[in-house]
Amino acid sequence: MGILNATPDSFSDGGRYVAFDDALRRAEQMVLDGVDIIDIGGESTRPGAPPVPLDEELERVIPLIERLKDANVPLSIDTYKPEVMRHAIAAGADLINDIWGFRMPGAVDAVRESDCGLCVMHMLGEPQTMQVGEPDYVDVVREVREFLAERCAALEAAGIAKARISVDPGFGFGKSVIEHNYALLAHLPQTAPEVAQGVAPYPVLAGMSRKSMLGALVNRPAPERVAASVAAAVCAAQKGAAIIRVHDVVPTVDALKVWGAMRAAERV
Repeated sequence: MGILNATPDSFSDGGRYVAFDDALRRAEQMVLDGVDIIDIGGESTRPGAPPVPLDEELERVIPLIERLKDANVPLSIDTYKPEVMRHAIAAGADLINDIWGFRMPGAVDAVRESDCGLCVMHMLGEPQTMQVGEPDYVDVVREVREFLAERCAALEAAGIAKARISVDPGFGFGKSVIEHNYALLAHLPQTAPEVAQGVAPYPVLAGMSRKSMLGALVNRPAPERVAASVAAAVCAAQKGAAIIRVHDVVPTVDALKVWGAMRAAERV
């Protein structure tokens, strides 16, 4: 999943793709680079980021969806606002990626009658305050799993098919930089809600690209965390992630090809 931030203030590439033509060229390049999904965002969700008015978010993302819907890759919209979800689905979005886990009033109704995919993310608190102080968990893996299980159950109770749902443990969203984030990575399969024997598990999305959990280890600013991000992507793949959300498509695709070839050779 390639990240397309049509925002002026995202933590890593804010301002680079605010202009429509710049965002369009970036999306087209990601397709050429081998991306499988494009995730379009019109509001930064970095720690402390201020909310964006509805009209402004719509102006940033809906024209991109309309223009890219024939790009031959699925389009995801990174939003928690029900009205943005409705407009994005009407414009041709294939996936709604919601950091609030469809908890906003009206969010479930906004997606219920569509056939698009839904990604439910865990977040402790909200972007403005989630990293203020020290996030507190007794057992971060269990608590994330229980939250995701509750949200998936709520969606399914509303008539949404399980096959439409994926989950995201929310790296960096209300977690301590090292302890919580790396516990979630180490136990990534256990963050997904449990299902009955013989039932396919919920696909897991992992989004660690250029985040502070990497910067704390390598001591590099966000744009220089490419190697660390690729390493995290391979770790996530090894742990069973179905979707890996990244800024740096080419090196990640290359690394996953090598990892995939090794896995294929193991099965011979």
